[in-house]
Parts: sequence; C-alpha cells; structure tokens
Amino acid sequence: MPKTKKKDKSSKKNDAQEATPSVEGQTSHNGKLKKKTYEKELTRLQIELVKMQEWVKHTGYRAVILFEGRDAAGKGGAIKRVTECCSPRVVKVVALPAPTEREKTQWYFQRYVHHLPSAGEIVLFDRSWYNRAGVEHVMNFCTEPQYQEFLRSCPEFERMLVRSGINLIKYWFSVSDEEQERRFQQRIEDPTKRWKLSPMDLKSRSMWMEYSKAKDVMFAHTDIKQAPWYVVNSTNKKKARLNVISHILSLIPYEDLTPEKIELPPRQENNGYVRPPMEDQTFVPELY
Repeated sequence: MPKTKKKDKSSKKNDAQEATPSVEGQTSHNGKLKKKTYEKELTRLQIELVKMQEWVKHTGYRAVILFEGRDAAGKGGAIKRVTECCSPRVVKVVALPAPTEREKTQWYFQRYVHHLPSAGEIVLFDRSWYNRAGVEHVMNFCTEPQYQEFLRSCPEFERMLVRSGINLIKYWFSVSDEEQERRFQQRIEDPTKRWKLSPMDLKSRSMWMEYSKAKDVMFAHTDIKQAPWYVVNSTNKKKARLNVISHILSLIPYEDLTPEKIELPPRQENNGYVRPPMEDQTFVPELY
C-alpha cells in the first residue's frame, strides 16, 4: 500500500478555512465574480474535492447529496463542477427518468434505494424522491393520498438513511422568477442548450405560485434536524457553485490522504517488436 501524508484534524480545519476565502474586492461593478477569481477558486475547491474523494474511498464513507430546485436554477451546472475532476466510480450522479409502469406499482422510494451508495461512494441525485412533493403533486401525477403519505413517510425514510450511517445533504437552489425567465430565453436562443427546455418545463413556467406553495409545504414537513434543507442563492451561478462546493467540503470530515510523489518506472525496452504498417490501420480523418 502506498504511503500517504495524513494530516491531523486541526490541519484539516485549516484546509477547510482556506477553501472558503473572502472574495471581497474581487467582484465587478454588477456584483458578479471576476472570471479569473472564479476560475482560481473553482480550481482550488476541486483539488479539495479530490482529496475528499480519496478519503471517502479509503475510509468507506457514504454520502447522498440531493440537488433540488426550480427549472434553470443551476443544479446541473453545480453538479458538473462537483464531479468533473472526481472519479465516476466514487462520486456518482443519478438522474432518473419518469417511473415505468412497473415502478409505479412499487413502494415509492424503491427505485431510489437501488442507487444509494455502497462503502466509499458519494451519490449526487439530480432531482430525487422529492419529485412527489413537487412536480408530481403540482401536475397531478399522483393522488392526494399518495402525496400525503409521502409527506408522512419521507422524514422517516431519511432518518433511516442517517441512522444507517449515510450522510444525507439536501440542497434547494433558489432563483428569482426574473432570473429564471432570463435563463429560459437564453436556452431558447442557444442551440446547444435548447434541449434543456422540455414540454414539462414550459408547462411548469405558468404555475410558479403553485410550485412555491408546494415547496413551502415540503419544507415544513421534511426540514428535519437529522437532514435539514440548505437553501442556495443561485441567482449568480458562479457564486452558487463555489458556495455549494465549499459547503459540501465543510460537511464531510475528510483528511488529506494525498499519496507521496509518484515516480514512473522505466519503460520496457524494445526487444525486437515490429509495429504493423500504419497503412493497415483506419485513422480518424484529420479535419483540424
């Protein structure tokens, strides 16, 4: 087993403090983070995420992180920045489609249980079992008794997860109606983002107040001590991403297990190997 540099807990706390520095004076006149500042902070935080990943894998730690919020609130962008430098074998993303006819007959939480983490894994849910308290309820995809049963059973389900040793972290991305409208218009105009606007998104747009009421009821029933809701101000996407990553790092008690510097072994010598003619291979056309 390779040697590791293990820091004590006080050193870990210092790392966490360094990972959330003040950016006062590093914003532009409109309050947005300067690009250079954002990229610098994101790089530093992603290095901490890699350290956290190695600790999670080494210790068998388990965590579930839920990303909820309105359409175009920035959930997907935040998830991308959390995962892009991590191993998909350790930090996994789950984004389930609408339930099948068979899944509709199962215990509501059953299809989500299948994706819960094993030892040494963190699972990020891009929307989760809270679909029932949001879109399913507002759009009448579930019955009133099913909705009420969810509100009763969800806190117990989550307490069970926490008692089993899973760190359950729940984020609600909050965005104003004006900013959501701007992002919708941006998606319409950008061919690379147009796929993000589904017919359900467009229908939900006209039911802003109904979603607001549903969110308030959801919080009243499921904002529990063992797994509280954390609200993310996502009006500014870049700030929201940095704030979420910093917060995740503060909630997982990782230590720096960075391996010693790696030295590459010498490459094997050529003992008569003859490479086949390049003309016999099919190459990708070099258009660029």
